[in-house]
Amino acid sequence: MTPTSFRPGRRTVVAAAAALPLIGLAACSSDTGDGPDLGGGGDEGEGDGGSLPQGDALASGPVASDDAIAASAWATAIKEKDQLVRGGTVANQVFSLASTTGEMPTGFDAGLTQLLAKYILGEGGEEKVEYIDTTVETRETMVQNGTVDCVIATYSITPERLEVINFAGPYYLSGTSIQVRAEDKDTISGPEDLTGLNLVTQANSTGIQAIEDNVTDPGEVSTLPDNESCVAALKQGRADAYVLDQGVLLGNSAADPEVVVVGEPFVDDPYGIGLPQESEDALDFCNTFLQEIIDSGSWETLWTDTVGQVVDGDAPEPPVPGELPV
Repeated sequence: MTPTSFRPGRRTVVAAAAALPLIGLAACSSDTGDGPDLGGGGDEGEGDGGSLPQGDALASGPVASDDAIAASAWATAIKEKDQLVRGGTVANQVFSLASTTGEMPTGFDAGLTQLLAKYILGEGGEEKVEYIDTTVETRETMVQNGTVDCVIATYSITPERLEVINFAGPYYLSGTSIQVRAEDKDTISGPEDLTGLNLVTQANSTGIQAIEDNVTDPGEVSTLPDNESCVAALKQGRADAYVLDQGVLLGNSAADPEVVVVGEPFVDDPYGIGLPQESEDALDFCNTFLQEIIDSGSWETLWTDTVGQVVDGDAPEPPVPGELPV
């Protein structure tokens, strides 16, 4: 299945009971080579996550007390409008992927978003999310101008971004990695193999600095506006490797067997929830939320049922909310 493309700023309202289960994501693809099959039957959910991959995590997710909501103007505003508006993407196979049948998006970031909505809005709140597509070039602006309540989008915490917005978290530790065409997987395994090669990364992303700091004498380095453009450049031979954080690249590999992630991450990429600086209470509220889903086991369950389907090993130790590694 090829991820659906969304125009920047496009609003996608998803308010259905459940999506279909994630099946064999790590090991199989469809007969047509379009990526893993996200279908597979199963009963529809009834407001508790149903057969969503993240359904168990949603069922175990906590709900904030009335006092906690009242203490946060940011959370109170969301509660009053009875909807969480999240900026991000719904085109990443592992972290946030829209359903082709109009049901709730699946993946780690999608599940985190739905857990946050449930935490604020109560049981059934996970269905009350409006998903607005953002890009690496629009995220900060949309947080600052209030277009979205937050951004949850494999969003790396950097000193530059912290100058204009706040980040709750980190909630996930990724790392800058390398993606290549499948036929090149045995010739490239790390940044030392990228010397002289043409590279691509997203504009305004952490991949730019990672290339500057870790690749000696690369060939042409192209910066393109979105993930889809970078994958196309790689597949078409206009670039020899795509450098970006592992979370995005894993989603590409899960969706398309023609591209693979090679080697290990070589730069740390902590993901956070992007929030407006003027809403200091939002930062405290979301860090408390993150700690509660860690304590309840929801974070580990969410990781196991999403990211854990495409990487080996047990769930990692969650990062400590509020301890920004920058």
